[in-house]
Amino acid sequence: MNKSKLFVSNLPSSMSGFSLRALFTRFGKILDVAIISESSTGRSKRFGFITFDSYADSKKATTAMNNTDIEGLNLLVKIVEEEEELDLIKFHHEKLSVYA
Repeated sequence: MNKSKLFVSNLPSSMSGFSLRALFTRFGKILDVAIISESSTGRSKRFGFITFDSYADSKKATTAMNNTDIEGLNLLVKIVEEEEELDLIKFHHEKLSVYA
């Protein structure tokens, strides 16, 4: 079970993986950053995942960054289990498809 992966949503559409990594790097060693994008357009779906090297670092990042204002948007940051990751991707895909 991976308890060091964060789900981050309500990202500004301009946020790149590099920018997201830079925003969270002060909390510890980051192993992976992924911003989910539309396959047809390449545009950001405004959410992604960050994997830290340790649970303690992911917990620090969650506590510090959840509900933080970034470019006028309040981030939602939470620790996710691996099985939750696919559910979150599917949920956000369906939610965004309604508004497309």
